[in-house]
Amino acid sequence: MRFSSNIKLYVLLLIVGIFLLLGYVYFSFFTERLNRTTQSGRTLFCFSRRTDVVAVTPWLAPIIWEGTYDPVLVDNIYKPMNLTIATTVFAVGKYVSFLRDFLETAEKHFMVGFNVRYYVFTDRPHDVPSVNLTQGRHISVIQVPGSNRWQEISARRMEIIQTTIESQISRVADYIFCLDVDSKFHARWGAESLGRLVAVIHPGYYEQTRDHFPYERHPASMAYIPMDEGDYYYGGAMIGGFVEDVYTLTKICRNRFEVDAENSIEAAWQEESHLNRYLLYNKPSKVLSPEYLWQDFKAKTKEVKVIRFSGVIKNYAEVRPNV
Repeated sequence: MRFSSNIKLYVLLLIVGIFLLLGYVYFSFFTERLNRTTQSGRTLFCFSRRTDVVAVTPWLAPIIWEGTYDPVLVDNIYKPMNLTIATTVFAVGKYVSFLRDFLETAEKHFMVGFNVRYYVFTDRPHDVPSVNLTQGRHISVIQVPGSNRWQEISARRMEIIQTTIESQISRVADYIFCLDVDSKFHARWGAESLGRLVAVIHPGYYEQTRDHFPYERHPASMAYIPMDEGDYYYGGAMIGGFVEDVYTLTKICRNRFEVDAENSIEAAWQEESHLNRYLLYNKPSKVLSPEYLWQDFKAKTKEVKVIRFSGVIKNYAEVRPNV
């Protein structure tokens, strides 16, 4: 009986050992596959070499940090594709004063070596500065109405981007980024950021748990997110991806915005609230770390090795029509 029991124990240990070996082989193979640069739907990423940050979402989308990709390899793959990147920016009212720094720093750091079409939406077209652009980069100035409330300007952004994609951008661009004008580029923002649908983690909440996220919590709003749901809090200062995917996002967010307006509801953070609701149920294929959306008033943390794009310090009472 003891011999039989020992045989059973050895067989059990052998089976467990085989499963552990198979698991190790599978993990090694999976890691090697991720370590190789892959291209699927034009989304390229490399397995993280950093252990101090989370570099993959629960749904296996890459989170882009310094040290998680090879910029030379990324450029060698994407630049021969001759891609065009549309970039929208709103310079309404006194916010036009931020436009020169935005454009001049973009020319130094944003998608260098790629075709870029800037779409500047402003109510002051004559105040748009003249900026020297490199070959393959162009600016289109599109006049839009001003407003006495910054919330209304924010509310119209999704609609204006949607209609401009329909009328112009869809014919000339492969990807699109929608950015805030009161910001500057400080370091490389390149093809590592390209993907089907791209979001950025808000710098104010990347260390917080979801119960601290400023989601819209009123069930009556179309932007409502329950307390027990949520992945990250995404910043509204950056939306990106394939033109067709961003078009769908803006169209749905605009419709939800309008439903709220008809019911006299204004979400806590306007378009950012609706953006977070959309991305909760339509997961981004790539997530950018706070390197791609920092704030000048914040000290750089140990996780943030490089600040690539950052909102400038400003007096809201001076630049906004209402505070």
